[in-house]
Amino acid sequence: NSRMVDVDKNLEPGRTSVDHGITARIKRSDPWRSAFRHAQLDTPRGRALQSFSNVFLHVYPVKIPKRVLNLRYSFRRGYIAAVLFGILTVTGIYLMFVYTPSVGSAYGDMQNLKTGVGFGQLIRNVHRWSAHLMVLVVALHLVRVFYAGAYKKPREFNWVIGVMLLLLTLGFSFTGYLLPWDQLAYWAVTVGTNLVHYVPFVGGRLQDLLIGGPQVGQNTLLRFYALHV
Repeated sequence: NSRMVDVDKNLEPGRTSVDHGITARIKRSDPWRSAFRHAQLDTPRGRALQSFSNVFLHVYPVKIPKRVLNLRYSFRRGYIAAVLFGILTVTGIYLMFVYTPSVGSAYGDMQNLKTGVGFGQLIRNVHRWSAHLMVLVVALHLVRVFYAGAYKKPREFNWVIGVMLLLLTLGFSFTGYLLPWDQLAYWAVTVGTNLVHYVPFVGGRLQDLLIGGPQVGQNTLLRFYALHV
């Protein structure tokens, strides 16, 4: 029995370690252990434990609990968000072939999509509604993670990545809003960039970075297009 206990300790090392130095202290820190939750062990059980506990390797785990396969467990929101992102990528590339980020032609390109481009209006609507749905799905997915307490230790790194993905999704949605260059887009972005000005300390610089001039114009459209792509 004592031998089995020693083997288990070797397979599942805890926080107590005799290693010293900066590298050892970093690996024992909470940020590191939230991303890499198990030591590297070249044994069958050790490799399985690494896959279970590592934030990157757990995407394709060797085993999963049966309850995870239940549809009501997460309603597959993460999978749906990934599918929507794929749709947005494909439809976005299609729209890039017929769109010019210029004040003089952007709105005309949007009108040309309706009649002069094959499946143009359909592709644009699919792109727009997929963007709306992705924002909703990512937000609901984050709410579900918070409600289930899945952000708690040792999954803090997952939570940080999730919040960053939500902010990126909102950023893609906001930057794409100006591209049609109609009245609704113009004034919505004008209001949005004015709100950015009130961010403490860096608000003014962020507003200048987004607008690229004294008011929403050609520089703004080009910057939003570049950020969106």
